[in-house]
Amino acid sequence: MVAEARSAVFAPDSFKGSIGAAAAAAALAAGWGSVRPADLIVLRPVADGGEGTLDAFAAAVPGAQRMSVVVRGPDGRATDASWLLLPSTPEASLGTAVVELASTSGMELLGDRRLPWDADTTGFGQAIVAALDSGVSRLVLGIGSSASTEGGIGLLTALGARFTDAAANPVAPGARGLLSLADADLEGLRPLPPGGVLVLSDVTNPLLGLAGAAAVFGPQKGLGRDDVPRVDDGLSRLAGLLPADPQTPGAGAAGGTGFALLAWGARLVPGAAEVAELVGLRDALAEASVVITGEGSYDGQSAAGKAPAHVAALATESGVPVALAAGRITEDASTSAFAATVSLTDLAGSTTAALHEPARWLREAGAVLARSL
Repeated sequence: MVAEARSAVFAPDSFKGSIGAAAAAAALAAGWGSVRPADLIVLRPVADGGEGTLDAFAAAVPGAQRMSVVVRGPDGRATDASWLLLPSTPEASLGTAVVELASTSGMELLGDRRLPWDADTTGFGQAIVAALDSGVSRLVLGIGSSASTEGGIGLLTALGARFTDAAANPVAPGARGLLSLADADLEGLRPLPPGGVLVLSDVTNPLLGLAGAAAVFGPQKGLGRDDVPRVDDGLSRLAGLLPADPQTPGAGAAGGTGFALLAWGARLVPGAAEVAELVGLRDALAEASVVITGEGSYDGQSAAGKAPAHVAALATESGVPVALAAGRITEDASTSAFAATVSLTDLAGSTTAALHEPARWLREAGAVLARSL
């Protein structure tokens, strides 16, 4: 069945910290094409709102333009970044801006460092301001891979809000500022663009509590066991000052950035499904004979909102066989939806080797899948 494929769609997510979604799709396709050169190759890299979201749109939307901007990175240093301008549509006559938290305020920008008390989302807000200043009709914001747990106060400050302590002084950047937070003034907050703001997230956690931003994601960003309740208390203080429900699914995304965006008036949606729709994956699958997806680590949580699982679901709906290439596939992962799977770690002999040359092993994975299918 798959051996007669005439159209192969490549729709991986990024391999976090290793290779972006667009480059991963190209490498897989190159390997596939080395075995099946006559096949029609269609690249539709996907994302769930985190790292690689800009790449996914840039690769799939004709006429997309990268717009350079210098922002304050999560460590306070000037950081070169970009946002993406998508062409005008009936829904957004002056174009849509795609802005990615990962490339402006994300954990990857810190390398091996963690700044749990001081990293913030100011740079993300500055990139949003640059997009708004350009006059776009709509914003699409990806909020995965945050380096901070500060409830989005840096983002909102960049948009014109003021957060002060009991002495009416501005609070410190980052989660540290939550400890002294006493008041929030939203009078100067920028209005939403005419077409609104769509926020892409891959988690449904609330802002507070045992399933909230500090408890679940804080340790990944460097918060210690004793730090978590202090930050959660600070986020609770913030929740009492902003006009949004902290229990809204996704409010805890990106260290509470989801909550800040809700307070601004944005709409949160599942990132993987929305990106797939916006890049035209469903239409590509209608003409496909096989689809190949993937991500860095396919594990027990991948089925809950991650991009490869959504790609597999769409492929199943369309009756198209789907294969998976992942940096690693853990023992608790369910792979029953896939006609074939391949692990880069297995191909390379170790995780270190796979991470060192991801494009090489993705090309090899594409060739392996072309032969096995």
